[in-house]
Amino acid sequence: MKVDGRFPKQVIVTLIIGTVVAAYPLFTFGSPDVIKSVVAGGGLSTLNVLLGYLAIEYSFGKSYSTFFKIVLGGMGVRMVLLLTALVVLIKLCGFHSVGLTVSMLTFYVIYLVLEVLFIQRKIVTRNQG
Repeated sequence: MKVDGRFPKQVIVTLIIGTVVAAYPLFTFGSPDVIKSVVAGGGLSTLNVLLGYLAIEYSFGKSYSTFFKIVLGGMGVRMVLLLTALVVLIKLCGFHSVGLTVSMLTFYVIYLVLEVLFIQRKIVTRNQG
């Protein structure tokens, strides 16, 4: 399995930029509980996208049906795990629900765009070479 390190670097840069942008309002107006929830949401989304990246890298050279089974099936499993983590963190651990959910979904959407662009770039590169 050949690993393309550009995508994890993009994820890290995105996480850093998101952290810098959110730092001032969070530390100025947010309670420690909200800050903890926002950090957890960002962490969950980052872990989710990195697991998706590994699934893409693992399945990329395989047949289209295998690729889609691994990537889409893996996406379903990751969604169930994210939902479970949200419920556990909110209901059992008492995390701030809005901070957790908004930060997780914000990073999720940004990472999803990066992931789609990454797949598209890999396909174009494979078709050219």
